Amino acid sequence: MASVNFLYRSTKNQSTLNIRLLYRYEGKDYVYGAKTLLKVDKEYWEKYHNQKRPKNIDIANKQQEVYAEMNSIQNFVLEAFEKVVPSSIDKTWLQTKIDNYYNREPDKVRIPKGLVDFVPYYIEEKGDDITPSTIRKLNVVKHKLQRYEKEKNVTLLISEINEQFKNNFIAYCKKENYAIGTTQRDLVFIKTFCNYAFEKGLEVDRNLNKVKIKVKKEINHPYLSFAELEKIEKAELSDSLSNVRDWLIISCYTGQRISDFKNFTASKIRMEEEKPLLEFKQKKTSKLMTIPVHPKVVEILKKRDGEFPNWISDQKYNDYLKKVCKEAGINEKIKGSKKVKVAEKKYRKEEGIYEKWELVSSHIGRRSFATNFYGDIPTPHLIFMTGHTTEKMFLEYIGKSEKDKALELFNYF
Repeated sequence: MASVNFLYRSTKNQSTLNIRLLYRYEGKDYVYGAKTLLKVDKEYWEKYHNQKRPKNIDIANKQQEVYAEMNSIQNFVLEAFEKVVPSSIDKTWLQTKIDNYYNREPDKVRIPKGLVDFVPYYIEEKGDDITPSTIRKLNVVKHKLQRYEKEKNVTLLISEINEQFKNNFIAYCKKENYAIGTTQRDLVFIKTFCNYAFEKGLEVDRNLNKVKIKVKKEINHPYLSFAELEKIEKAELSDSLSNVRDWLIISCYTGQRISDFKNFTASKIRMEEEKPLLEFKQKKTSKLMTIPVHPKVVEILKKRDGEFPNWISDQKYNDYLKKVCKEAGINEKIKGSKKVKVAEKKYRKEEGIYEKWELVSSHIGRRSFATNFYGDIPTPHLIFMTGHTTEKMFLEYIGKSEKDKALELFNYF
């Protein structure tokens, strides 16, 4: 005996419902899911859909409408189920039946073959598997590809993404003054789209793997040394800048991203064997973290009656960070890149020699932690704190090569 139920699986305020087919065959339970076109509000689904005898006439009418459509879909699927051998059913079968219900073409036909149109399809398909920050980056790539298409008067097809496209795209990005690293990242995303399209059955170029750039350049990411952090701690600052300074110190001694440390609260600290531990879930990776609270962070909490500083907006934090470092005399001239205005509402990263405070951003805390403690704290412990997947990724992050690692081993000989 088969049954059907419906689920709201999206984080959006409005979305289509998913259908699940459940049945038992030869002593084994089976569950398959597919997407319908029945769209509802999240609030309605969670608060009012199962409400019995609603007094609100609008809710009652909505219930009647939704239940009628759900029953219609359910009957269609169960009637189809009765006509086949259960062992032949899989997820594709169920989605095909839903497509038939709406008189739609199969999924493969509906997949966009144009690269620009494929981006929103990819985002929707991935759903909760990608973070909001990644979605923003993907849309930046989409808008750049739209500008490319407009200038070249072409429509980019997934099947035509090849080495010739790569060369044309690189030339376009150079003309628009994009940094080579930015172009490299864009091509990685473009290849990701194409590979996913291939998984969905679309045609891709046989030389797709050549769509990449090898960037050989020295990593010049600034970090704040312990001596510079001491200068910052001792600097005379206004109350608003002191608040930002405290967040900077916290970030430099916890090694976390701004998306995580800005949400630190006293309630996330617990004591184990009289030692303070900070527990939280990393926003980017969804990884549950338990890290020690460094004495420098404890000092800040003590002077604030056990509380973390007040948070301001991310943009203001980045702006004020530069002011904090400038007033603290962090003015060593170093090589780096920063955004400069090249036209109306048009900014590009430009490499040059700048005073270090000009290059400071919220990420400097995480990088400073990893760099300052490298060699003093065992690398596996540092990787645990920062959340890097591999030691190779961690070493690249702090600008250490395999040669550096080999030379440091002489300290143990």
